[in-house]
This record gives sequence, structure tokens and C-alpha cells, in this order.
Amino acid sequence: MSDQASSAGVDVETVFKIEPASLGPVAQKLLDPAGPAPLRNLAARAIAPGLKPNEALSVCVLLSQGTDPIAEAARKSLEKLPLPVLNGALAGELHPGALHAIAPFYAKDPDIAQRVLMHPSLHDLTVAELAKHASESVAELISTNEERLLRCGLIIENLYMNKATRMSTADRMIELAARNKMELDIPGFAQAVAAIQGELIAEPTDGRTFDDEVFAKVEEIALSDDSNDDDTHEVDEETGEEKVKETQQARVLTFAELNTSGKVRRALLGDSKDRMLAIRDPNPIVREAAIKAPGMNENEVTRISANRNTSEDVLRIIASDRDWTRAYQVKLNLASNPRTPFVFGSRLISFLRESDLKKLEKSRDVSGAIQNAVKQHLSRKTK
Repeated sequence: MSDQASSAGVDVETVFKIEPASLGPVAQKLLDPAGPAPLRNLAARAIAPGLKPNEALSVCVLLSQGTDPIAEAARKSLEKLPLPVLNGALAGELHPGALHAIAPFYAKDPDIAQRVLMHPSLHDLTVAELAKHASESVAELISTNEERLLRCGLIIENLYMNKATRMSTADRMIELAARNKMELDIPGFAQAVAAIQGELIAEPTDGRTFDDEVFAKVEEIALSDDSNDDDTHEVDEETGEEKVKETQQARVLTFAELNTSGKVRRALLGDSKDRMLAIRDPNPIVREAAIKAPGMNENEVTRISANRNTSEDVLRIIASDRDWTRAYQVKLNLASNPRTPFVFGSRLISFLRESDLKKLEKSRDVSGAIQNAVKQHLSRKTK
């Protein structure tokens, strides 16, 4: 059960459970596993004779909850219901559970989604499901109801994490949540709040803002990127400095056009290349969002901890994370990286193999403080 639901005292199973006994005798007969198979097959297609659209939909939802072939057919039917059934059901009384079952499948259709959003049986958690799958236009519809957003933070969470939601809309929702002291379960929520401080929050408009266009362009470039690159940069063999790969020029330039909140959100929602760009960003808010992003994995952390251009604040976060420092290579990289704060790098020395410690002792690439700590550690071991 969602935290948002439980905090409001909502018993989700009770709210969305359709009781067969609440339906008419024809519907109950179709739900009987021992009933006529041809009629049950029709019911799984939501076109059983003798049923009103709302009952036909409810029966289809109940049949979809099984494990037999009829249940599979019913699940497919819910994704594309016959229009007379869908229109008829949405025009009249409908159980919240039936509305909840079909909402995600029509989250990209503005006309049907609008009817779902206006239905008197609509529950906030159904709106949250819509938000998760919504198209840009449907996300705009959902975001206009601030009362509902404040009542159910899960809607804001799902809209923010939906790439189709406009960047300006995401900013408005974060500002609304922060202003009303809401605590949202969004990865990097603190960074998202910090990113909008001092920014001018755009009012809702019919069309996209400049920030919306840039955010959408970054996603478009990412989707069209068919290179095998795992990073946007490479080390120049002659100078030893990082440079942008030829294949990544457009992505790097477009990412740089994002405002701070756009970079934070892209770090959270984007791919590894977006995270690596955010890790290199001059703004510590963006860097922190990137290293704490849900998609960040051990391979990326290993690469970041080995990079001598990685900022001290990022290395500090990695060194403070027990999950990342379980990996031996990350420990070694942190101890070897001259930008790792000494207090963190020195703690890792005792976990390193003797062969690696001897290399560190002689290396010109590590800090003098770490070299001295390594020498002292090896000296104690030989006594």
C-alpha cells in the first residue's frame, strides 16, 4: 500500500474491490467458472449480451483477475475496450475499482483521460496511476488541480518522474509542495527544491516554455543516440585532459542549456550519459542529484571514483555510502584519487590489499598525506 494512501487512512483493497454480489444476476452468472464458456468468452471481451456498459466493464475487470485463458483475454480487452462500452461506462455510475483498472491504458488519450478525471467515482490513487503513464497533455490536465495534488502527494511524485511531464509543470509542482511543507518520495527531492530557489516559476501556458523545449530536446537526443558510448567524454591521450566525444557533442551542448532544475530532473530520469554530464556540472546541487540518482550503478560509481576530475563533494558522498564502498575497486579508487578528502581516503587504507598499498606508496599520482598514511600502515603491519 502507498504511504500516501495509508497516511490518509485508505484501505485500498476495500476501495477498489468490486463485489460480485453488487452486480446483477446475469453478471454473476458470467462470473461463475462453471458458467457457459461461450458467454464467458464474450464477457472477457466486454460484449456479453444482457449487460449494461458499466456492468460489462466490471465483469471484464473481475475476469481479468484470474489466471486462466479467459483472464488473459479480459486483460487484453481492458487495454482496448469497445468504444460503446467505454463511452457508456464513463457516462454513468461506475465502481472506483473499474475506473482504476482501465485508467492506465487511456492515460495518453486526452479525451478519455479527461472523462476519467471528471468521473464522480474517481479516487486520488487512480489519478496517481494516470499520472504515471500520462502523455504531456494529460499530465497538464492532472497538474491543474492543486487541491488534489496537495491531498495526494503520490500524484506529484508520479508526474515528476514521468518524462512526458513538462519541465515547467514539474517546477510548479515542486514549488507547490515546498511551499506547503510536503515531504515527497522523489529521489533527489531536496535537490529539486534547492534547484528552484531564486528561479522564476513559469505560469501554466497552452504551449511549451523554452525550458520545456530544451528538456524535451535532451530526451529526443537521448532516444536517437545509437552509439555504444558509456560516457560523453574521453581522455585526450596527448594532454591527459577530458574532452567531449564527437558522437556526444549535440547532447553535451543541449544539456548545458537546461536550467538547474532541468539538470537535476534529467539526472534523476535520464540515462548514464545524462548522469555523467550532471556529475561534471559546476553546480553542486546537480552533482548531488546525479550521484544519488536511482539509476546510478556500481560501474558508473567505479568510473566516477577513478576520475581525477571528479569533484570533492561527489567523492565524499561515494565514500560515505556503505553500499558503494562494499566494492573493492571503489575503495581503491577513492584512496588513490587525490581529490578524495583525506579523512575518507585514509579510512579505506586498512581494507586494501598489500600489493595495492605498495603501489600507492610509490605512486606520484596520490596525495602526500595518503602516501604517508599508507607507509605508516605498512610499517605497523611489518612490526
